[in-house]
Amino acid sequence: MVGSRVFSVVCGLVLGCSAAFAQSGPIGGFPQMGAGTEFQSVDQISATQDAALARWIDGFKARARREGISDTTLNRAFRGVKYDASVIAKDRHQSEFTKQIWDYLDSAASPVRVKNGVAAMRKHASTLRAIEAKYGVDKQVVAAIWGVESAYGATRGDVPVIQALATLSYDGRRGRFFEAQLIAALQILQSGDTSPRNMTGSWAGAMGHTQFIPTSFLAFAVDGTGDGKRDIWSDDPTDALASTAAYLARHGWTKGQPWGVEVRLPAGFDYSLAKRDTKRAPGDWGNLGVRGVDGKVVPNYGRGSILLPAGASGAAFMIFDNFAVIERYNKADAYVIGVGHLSDRLNGGAPIQASWPRGYLPLSFEEKKQMQRILKRKGFLDDKVDGLIGPNTINAIRDFQRSIGITQDGYPSKTLLGHLK
Repeated sequence: MVGSRVFSVVCGLVLGCSAAFAQSGPIGGFPQMGAGTEFQSVDQISATQDAALARWIDGFKARARREGISDTTLNRAFRGVKYDASVIAKDRHQSEFTKQIWDYLDSAASPVRVKNGVAAMRKHASTLRAIEAKYGVDKQVVAAIWGVESAYGATRGDVPVIQALATLSYDGRRGRFFEAQLIAALQILQSGDTSPRNMTGSWAGAMGHTQFIPTSFLAFAVDGTGDGKRDIWSDDPTDALASTAAYLARHGWTKGQPWGVEVRLPAGFDYSLAKRDTKRAPGDWGNLGVRGVDGKVVPNYGRGSILLPAGASGAAFMIFDNFAVIERYNKADAYVIGVGHLSDRLNGGAPIQASWPRGYLPLSFEEKKQMQRILKRKGFLDDKVDGLIGPNTINAIRDFQRSIGITQDGYPSKTLLGHLK
C-alpha cells in the first residue's frame, strides 16, 4: 500500500499509519461495562454497536457537508452501513512481530510471484510500455508494486470501504486519520470514479490493484484508459498501473537508475559508513573495496549509500535515490527491497547472492522496547520507546557498538541486547 508507518513489515498504502492516535468516546468504541452490567448476547452487542455507529454517522454527516459532500452522496454511501467488528479485530490484532527480511523476500520475490509477474507483464505489455513512455517510470517497477500489493490483481480486497472506514473512524483509536480517509472516499464517490458497491478494498481502506488509500487516490490517481474515470478497482489494471507510475514520477523517479544493487564489502570494512546519510559515488565506494557481485566497481548511477538490512551477516546493497522514491509508497526497508528485487527478477535479474542469517532468533516486540529503554537510559537514544526500529534507534545502536568496540552494523539482536544488559 502507498505509505508508511509500519505496523507490520508492509503497512502499505496506509499513509497515515503514523498519524496521531485520537480517542473519541469509549475506548475502542465499545460500551463500557462496570459492576451490575448484565451479560449481553452477541446479537444484542451487535445491535448496540450498529445503533451507536448510526448516531456517530449522523454527526459525521454534518462535518462531511462542510467539506462539500452532498446529501445525495451521503445517502448513497451510507445506505446499509453497519458496524464491522471484523475490521476492529484486525486493527487490534496486528502482529507484534515483523517478518525477518529473508522471510519477507522469500514471499515477495518467490518463484511463483516471478513467474506470474512475467506472465502479467507479457499480457499487459502494450499498456506497461505506454505507461513507461508517458511517466518515465520503469515498467518492471510498476509491475513489481502490483505484484507485491495484490499478486497482480488477484487479491484486491473485498471489504466495503465506506463501512470499514466509518467503523474505524467511530472506533476512535486512529479516528483522525480514518475520518480523513472517509471524507476522501466520499469525495471519490461524488466525483463519479466508482460506486459505493464497487468501492471495496482492505480492512484499512486500501483499494484496487496497487492499494491506494483514498487521500492518495485523490492526490495521485489518473485516468489511464481515457474513459473519464480513475477506476483502480476494475479487472482492467490500466488505471491502477498508470496511477502507480504517476505516484512514483511525482516523487522523483529517475528512469534507468536502479533502486539499489547487491554489493560485497571488503574485509575490514568500516561498518559505521553503512548508513543512509553517508552517500558517495560508486567509484568512491570502489576505492574502499566495495564491489558488485560481479567483482566490478558499481556503475555510476549517482551517489549511493550502503544498506545492511540484516546487519553484517547478511546481504549488503548500494542504494540510490530511487530507493527513497519506492519508500514513499511504504517506508519499511523490507518492502522497498522486496519491490526492488522483484522488479530486478522480472527484468531477468538473478536472485540475491549473499546468504542470510536464517538461524537468527529475532527480538520480540517487548525486547525491542527493552533495548530502546536501555539505550535511552545509557544516553545513546533520544527518542520515544515504541518497539519500532527506525533510523534513530539504528544510529543509537551504532553509537553503543562503537563505545564497546564491536562491529557497528546497527543491527538489533539478542546478542546486542545481552551486551546492553
